[in-house]
Amino acid sequence: MHYYIDVLKKYAVFSGRARRKEYWMFVLFNVIFAVIASILDGLLGTTIKGATGTSFGFSFIYVLYILAVLIPSLAVGVRRLHDTGRSGWMMLVGLIPIIGAIWLFVLMVLGGNPGENKYGPNPKQIQTA
Repeated sequence: MHYYIDVLKKYAVFSGRARRKEYWMFVLFNVIFAVIASILDGLLGTTIKGATGTSFGFSFIYVLYILAVLIPSLAVGVRRLHDTGRSGWMMLVGLIPIIGAIWLFVLMVLGGNPGENKYGPNPKQIQTA
């Protein structure tokens, strides 16, 4: 849980590096909290039906949560790419349908550069020192 809090504390910090563990623990808790927000929407009746009356609609609490963590999610993703020695602009690869999302996933799974790179010192060495 402290990884999630640490990412939120670095709300809009796009510089530096983020370990794989920091990134994926943030993603895990983010998914858990998004599911809880969706469940709360259903229980509280804050879901607004679509114009055609279908089940697709607007979930108020879920959307508020997603908007609240949008910038920290982008920031930790950029820092994760920095750990692999890539520019944060590589996040835009995810906009390419299907292949872009797969490639971005692969980049996020790759191990970080050992030692220091142009984005800063290795966060794994900092935490163990």
